[in-house]
Amino acid sequence: MTAAPVQLGDGLTVSPLGFGGMALTPVYGEVDPAEALKTLHDAVDAGVTFLDTADIYGGGSNEELIGQLLKERRDEVQLATKFGLVGNPAAGYTDIRGDAAYVEQAVDRSLQRLGTDTIDLYYMHRRDLRVPIVETVEAMAKLVQAGKVRHLGLSEVTAEELRDASKVHPIAAVQSEWSIWSRDVERNVVPAAAGLGVGFVPYSPLGRGFLTGTVDASKLGSNDFRRNIPRFAQSAAASNQGVVAAVKTVAAELTVSGQPATPAQVALAWLLGQGRKFGLPVVPIPGTRKADRIDENLGALALVLTPAQLEALDAAADAVVGSRSADPTWVSEGRE
Repeated sequence: MTAAPVQLGDGLTVSPLGFGGMALTPVYGEVDPAEALKTLHDAVDAGVTFLDTADIYGGGSNEELIGQLLKERRDEVQLATKFGLVGNPAAGYTDIRGDAAYVEQAVDRSLQRLGTDTIDLYYMHRRDLRVPIVETVEAMAKLVQAGKVRHLGLSEVTAEELRDASKVHPIAAVQSEWSIWSRDVERNVVPAAAGLGVGFVPYSPLGRGFLTGTVDASKLGSNDFRRNIPRFAQSAAASNQGVVAAVKTVAAELTVSGQPATPAQVALAWLLGQGRKFGLPVVPIPGTRKADRIDENLGALALVLTPAQLEALDAAADAVVGSRSADPTWVSEGRE
């Protein structure tokens, strides 16, 4: 990959696309550990060196998987992980903890599973509404002072929460869902991040696969996490095919390296364009289990959408039906 690295907030420099490790857990179906490790190596080989995981993914197994790669390639990687959720994505979460004692316990467990001394970017995964965010960030800041963490991040915070946190310690990145069909963060959180010099790391930039046009919501497996999300309900998913059609139409008008563009490339290029529009660094973290998808995603870095194409995508996004979360307070939209 020839694209230049991107600087998020607080001086953290990462590859222009990241890799979402959650895809390499059984949350969307069963996973072959050997194939998962090969996919990680393929990502780093291709220049996707910003790896994102969390202590909750696979009950810690995702951190252990990435730890296997780090044994050989720690110096090549910018490592992000998260704390705060108790439970698991498939069966449901039982608690959220942001108290100082838990922060200290969680980082030590993550470091052990990852087999490293330092985490480049440590996120608060979700808000513990019982604990003021400044208390959680104060505990996270102590991890920086101790050398266990280099930079701090926050996931699914509101603009106000981000501003409060930034008064305690510089925040390198906000990670929240953002894509053509999930745009609520553009109202408040994205402008706040831009004003504070905080980078944005969109998760599920391909709409949990829906925007690629390859997902049939009626055929999701019984253990597929997406069955819990309202916009994947059969009635909503049928209505939402309009946004997929719009993405496919734009893709048919473009080429990447002499080949027809794909819906995934269009969706990622749209997000990168939104970063330019709002004036902040944006580094999406699509996840995949297949090496060829990594190369496909990187093709988005060469795409520039026309004003007419952007207008068509905006119109389709306005027609999206269904919440992006089963619990509105789980994400920033429900607390703004």
